[in-house]
Amino acid sequence: MRPARPHPARTVVVAFLGAIAVGTVLLLLPVSRAGSGSASLLTAFFTATSAITTSGMTVVDTSTYWSDFGHVLLAVMTQAGGFGITTLATLAGLIVSQRLGLRGRMMTGAETNSGLAHGEVRQVVILAAAVMFATEMVIAAIFTVRLRVTYDVPLGAAAWEGVFNAVQAFNNCGFSLRGTGLSTFVSDWWICVPLTLGVIVGGIGVPVLHEIGRQSRRPAAWTTHTRLTVGGSLVLLAVGFVAVLALEWRNSGTLGPLGVPGKILAAFVQGTIPRSGGFNTVDYGAMNEDTSAIMIGLMFIGGGSASTAGGIKVTTFFLLAYVIWTEVRGERDVVIGRRRIAEATQRQATAVALLGVAVVATGTLVLLGITSGVTTDRALFEVMSAFSTSGLTTGLTAELHEGGQLVLSAMMFIGRVGTVAVASALALNTRHRLYRYPEERPIVG
Repeated sequence: MRPARPHPARTVVVAFLGAIAVGTVLLLLPVSRAGSGSASLLTAFFTATSAITTSGMTVVDTSTYWSDFGHVLLAVMTQAGGFGITTLATLAGLIVSQRLGLRGRMMTGAETNSGLAHGEVRQVVILAAAVMFATEMVIAAIFTVRLRVTYDVPLGAAAWEGVFNAVQAFNNCGFSLRGTGLSTFVSDWWICVPLTLGVIVGGIGVPVLHEIGRQSRRPAAWTTHTRLTVGGSLVLLAVGFVAVLALEWRNSGTLGPLGVPGKILAAFVQGTIPRSGGFNTVDYGAMNEDTSAIMIGLMFIGGGSASTAGGIKVTTFFLLAYVIWTEVRGERDVVIGRRRIAEATQRQATAVALLGVAVVATGTLVLLGITSGVTTDRALFEVMSAFSTSGLTTGLTAELHEGGQLVLSAMMFIGRVGTVAVASALALNTRHRLYRYPEERPIVG
């Protein structure tokens, strides 16, 4: 009798839990800390969770608390977490395809047309690795040259910082070797643009990048998933840029002191980063309340499916937008680009979004309940940042006691692994009854 295949959702959860455990142990080693002794268990656990989930949230100053060995560990864990998320999320989708019947698999292959059909596990891994390392090499080279030529940083130090930041950018993480983050480079186009573009590429997703590469001259042939991801990402980038530029133009704590080119650059960076990047070139704690509210929304949506970004994902959000628009128009079928969206997919998107809202709301209430003197907006920002693995902070994370740090650790893990696990579990849990109950229409609204 053939042994049962492990459920992809369970595999993802166990893999990341194991990686966090190993990372915690390594960070507990005295050699990982810059000062005397070893890190506390909670600090090591929180940092390992942040690195493996590619969040970048910290409770200590990364640049001074951890040693060079510790910094290498953080880079390796971030890379492992990002690579694992990209491949495991994609492979989970392939396993779902394999678990369908022959007719279902043929329909899936015809619909996706992405080249990532079932059985192509090796190609998925190779593709993810190639995209990741190629992007990181370009970013690291530009960063290194800029630091060496413009800022007179020694070549060795410049190269290491370039590699470290390239890894953080592509994997949508936010650790920094500088105590002030990237605020030093707030007006430096050669530093900010490559890092931000790395965040965008890493947040698109391997299936979309693969399809764009094969169908670059035929956008009309793109699948619905690619259309939603690319189109939705462009819309969100524009919304983030315009919102930050307009609302923070005169804010003396953010864009106010910068010249016009600097304001445009900072608005581009900070309008992009909340969707899971983690870097900051301005102080998020000094932003206006309206801007923070928009940032929370962008963090909740996140990036593309099977990418290094977090959130409920772009496809989920815009699919639900189409569902609402279809309902408003009174039409029967949800149609995107002359393709009818299956009702099961609509239910899965609704479930993922509502579970995300429930998790964030619960985390915020728990954090408020165990932490005194914290306003609701600050608590919501930190919890949403953890859930979306964007790694941004208003400064509250470092001020939290043990209970608050554990809450954020749980949010980071659920936000990163939970969306993949839930989506896979829902897709594999489709059942067909041989009977149907009588229909009834409760009053809605």
